[in-house]
Amino acid sequence: MSFFTDLAQEARIAARSLLDAVSGNGLRLGVTGLSRAGKTVFITSLVHTLINARAGQARLPVFRVHAESRLKRAFLQPQPDDAVPRFAYEDHVKALIGADRHWPESTRRISELRLTLEFEKPAGWMGGPGEFTIDIVDYPGEWLLDLALLGKTYAEWSRETIESSAAAARAPLAAHWRGHLLTLDPAADADEGVARASADLFTGYLRAARDDRYALSTLPPGRFLLPGDLEGSPALTFAPLRLNEGYEIGHGTLAAMMERRYESYKEKIVRPFFRDHFARLDRQIVLVDALSALNSGPAAVRDLETALGDVLTAFRAGRSSLLSTLFRPKIDRILFAATKADHLHHTSHDRLEAILRVLVQRASSRAEGVGVDVDVIALAAIRATREAAVKHDGQSLDAIIGVPLKGEVVDGQVFDGVSEAAIFPGELPADPKLVFRGDGRQIRALPPAGRKTLRRRARARLPAYPHGSCDGVSAGRQAGLIGV
Repeated sequence: MSFFTDLAQEARIAARSLLDAVSGNGLRLGVTGLSRAGKTVFITSLVHTLINARAGQARLPVFRVHAESRLKRAFLQPQPDDAVPRFAYEDHVKALIGADRHWPESTRRISELRLTLEFEKPAGWMGGPGEFTIDIVDYPGEWLLDLALLGKTYAEWSRETIESSAAAARAPLAAHWRGHLLTLDPAADADEGVARASADLFTGYLRAARDDRYALSTLPPGRFLLPGDLEGSPALTFAPLRLNEGYEIGHGTLAAMMERRYESYKEKIVRPFFRDHFARLDRQIVLVDALSALNSGPAAVRDLETALGDVLTAFRAGRSSLLSTLFRPKIDRILFAATKADHLHHTSHDRLEAILRVLVQRASSRAEGVGVDVDVIALAAIRATREAAVKHDGQSLDAIIGVPLKGEVVDGQVFDGVSEAAIFPGELPADPKLVFRGDGRQIRALPPAGRKTLRRRARARLPAYPHGSCDGVSAGRQAGLIGV
């Protein structure tokens, strides 16, 4: 991309930022995470908790404006971006507490929701009523990983992707595609059928790597896994080729076709997301399903660490001053959250948090060095289990109890979606670095508690979503994500 194209893009970003800055008192909060992290459930629970906080239906001791009884109300308003789909908050609430209770559909596209807080400012010369808007921008984490492609040529991306597919954890999953790759000649004439076959096999490899059994995280291009309306388009019909360092791509060749489509992917898909959405964010929450990686083993844990490093380096780091907010907005506070903490006994929550801190340590230390506040937390957006002590062989074990999904298999028993199961989740290692050596533990994810519990809460007008540490996120904890 030329210098002038760069300059034009910066000018567009600056103009949008200036418009955002003068349109009111608030912030744009990005929420993302890789597959299975629970973004939809998290946003639904967060918004529901804040809306119900004023009526005394939620305990938010860490959220200062609520703890000091200064929060008047929280309510939804029309979002400012008419071209962005609205986050289907009401549909997700219905999915969680309706007659046919189920987990909401996962994030497959960008969406937005505006939440407004009315509150009383602290007493003093600046006291009085105040209003603060939070524009929550929900987008797939796979899109975020694509931003790294903007700085890579097709040849560089091909070499890196082929090299990573040869790793021990990936090679069996990539075997079919890699075998096909050996039959391709980059200098051969461009052929649509060959391009489609190669893209299909490559996509199959990415999907296999994302499967729960392997839980690998570094899988760009992200739209190959979440194509939406672009499925079958030339912009998603390319794949890596074996191109040695210094290889010159000839006109009209298969390599030229693949390179052109790769560049089109960056220009038509990745760059507009960066320009129109990502570059305008003020704060960011990154949800991490660390438990799935632990369940899959050291290779998945290392891959997750790499992905989190790529995620953090994508952010436009640096503290926001007035001028930088107006002319080049920068995310200056980021919270990494290990989700599904309710799949562990509370005695292991600190250890889960410590594991996440190690996973982002290298990336977070780089970010903090240039002015970004990075924090980590373990949370359960919705507490789907309860804790109990279970006697086993004369010992009292800390167990978790919940209702496995229909068809779920636990210790050889197939569950019907109604019966409860008590599981001893074990303990995470005291030394978080042991997870890189395979000394973690197997985690079994459980669904929400039984229907009667939530229906009883709904009749009593209590919050439908018992949660763990969601109030800490509302206040932004040390990161101060929501500054009221």
